Amino acid sequence: MPDETATARRDDRPAESRRARLSRTFDEIAELYDRARPGYPPRLYDDLAELAGAGPGSRVLEVGCGTGQATVPLAARGCRITAVDAGPRMADVARRRLAGFATVEVVTAEFERWPLPPEPFDAVVSATAFHWIDPAVRMARAAAALRPGGALAVVRTQHVRGGTEEFFAEVQRCYERFDPDTRPGQLPPKAADIDGSDHAAEVARSDRFGPTLFRRYERDITYTSAEYLDVLRTYSGHRALPDVARSGLLGCVAHLIDGRYGGRVTKRYLVELAVSHRR
Repeated sequence: MPDETATARRDDRPAESRRARLSRTFDEIAELYDRARPGYPPRLYDDLAELAGAGPGSRVLEVGCGTGQATVPLAARGCRITAVDAGPRMADVARRRLAGFATVEVVTAEFERWPLPPEPFDAVVSATAFHWIDPAVRMARAAAALRPGGALAVVRTQHVRGGTEEFFAEVQRCYERFDPDTRPGQLPPKAADIDGSDHAAEVARSDRFGPTLFRRYERDITYTSAEYLDVLRTYSGHRALPDVARSGLLGCVAHLIDGRYGGRVTKRYLVELAVSHRR
């Protein structure tokens, strides 16, 4: 099963146009996204405070806030947040969830074109969204938004090997049948094989930040077949499939979970936090 970061890069067409097209699919299902997508482990916010200074009174710019899944915990910790998202429906859900926080503003805009405010931020945070920002400008824009010494904190989430491993091996036959981009025998990577070097290299090439520090968190989440299908419906690669193919794929997945795994499967996630300080 392909992950979303890979999906954003994989196409014969120009990567930028595909990235922009896929990124818009989330806004179509904002309420489902908010309900189905898992949040982030509490230790992540402890590390954001320690490594990126995202604590009480700090000025935080969140890039790609979505429905506010990371914004709400940061606001509850006393951060003053400007949260930017290109999707109007996603931003509306975030505003509703954050209505009780006077120090949070949700802006509907593309980060690449949004006019940066004159006062710099202490931290730029992007949770499972930075890969959707144009790579030609995202490092420069993040650095321009930060005060000297301010932190860029990028959170990435990947499905890794673990949980109900037999299911994720078997389900590949569903993907090979209904998704033509599926590589035969494709399996989730091992967490140990994901080292963040691609992000660290991009940070280093920008010459705007110091070394990148990493924190990693693995966790298992168990889903019923209906809950798991809801998660799949929020993935850009699944949403990009033709309706008939997507319906066939989801039916195949549900049949496998209900028929061979007692109606429940466990998915292992790797959440990776990367923090780099502006020079």
